[in-house]
Amino acid sequence: MRDPYTVLGVAKSAGADEIKKAFRGLAKKFHPDQNKTDPKAKEKFSEANGAYEILGDEKKRAQFDRGEIDAEGKPRSHGFDGFGGRRRPQPGAQEYEHNFSGGGAGGQRGFDPADIFADFFGGGAGARSRGRSRAAPKGEDLQGSVTVSLTEAVQGGAARVALANGRTLEIKIPAGIEEGKQIRLKGQGNPGPMGGEPGDALVTVRIAKHPFFRVEGRDLRLDLPVALYEAVLGGKVQVPTLGGAVEMTLPPGTNSGRILRLRGKGLPAVGASAAGDLLVTLRVTLPEKTDAEFEGLMRKWRSATPYDPRKDMV
Repeated sequence: MRDPYTVLGVAKSAGADEIKKAFRGLAKKFHPDQNKTDPKAKEKFSEANGAYEILGDEKKRAQFDRGEIDAEGKPRSHGFDGFGGRRRPQPGAQEYEHNFSGGGAGGQRGFDPADIFADFFGGGAGARSRGRSRAAPKGEDLQGSVTVSLTEAVQGGAARVALANGRTLEIKIPAGIEEGKQIRLKGQGNPGPMGGEPGDALVTVRIAKHPFFRVEGRDLRLDLPVALYEAVLGGKVQVPTLGGAVEMTLPPGTNSGRILRLRGKGLPAVGASAAGDLLVTLRVTLPEKTDAEFEGLMRKWRSATPYDPRKDMV
């Protein structure tokens, strides 16, 4: 993906509000539902969304500015591990990066990666494996975390994870995974002492902040701006969902803060878990600019039909 600042059309000195405004403009312009005859609109919308996932998150933005992650939010790799060893993906397995303790010429290595793979796949162990005690303790588990976009959480995909010992690997993100869930990678932890089996890697999945939706379990929450006349008179409004915009009916006399539920429009069903719902909180929003006619109407309304919306608070 291109540089996220270029995608959103903002300077590197842009503030959070400016970045959010730029994204909203692009999202509205290129939303697939508004550009059904333009095959490139979906690509541009996705690119803008990806850029905002970097720049809309303070931590990710700082990491990108320091060159620690690339425009897709993945750790930058230069092809070498931290101790001078070349990273080689193992055939038929996930890609691992092994760190070596010890130093330069004549230094002692803490472990040999060949031994680790021999333990995993049963080859080349020789007398060492035959002499291993079955009572040898298991190696320690390693902790790691990975942050994915809401789209990746829904659809699944692949992500690179840095473990607590500095080793990194690529994992598969299951479709429909929830915030805070852990993925257990058997045998990817620290090697066991005295030849014991290796521990596991436990990877906690975090879902990145989305410009519209907030994740609560399998439900999603959305603040939806509505015009004053829509709130008073009622009517049909367009509501964004993960599957595209849908039409929702507002009852007449709708107050700001009222929550309407769209069933099945949250995270999709996975296994025994049912699909979540979309909880829409209505926010009555005045126009950016008012005129004399509007203000006169409000004064007339205030005089003819006064009411105190805070009477129960004092």
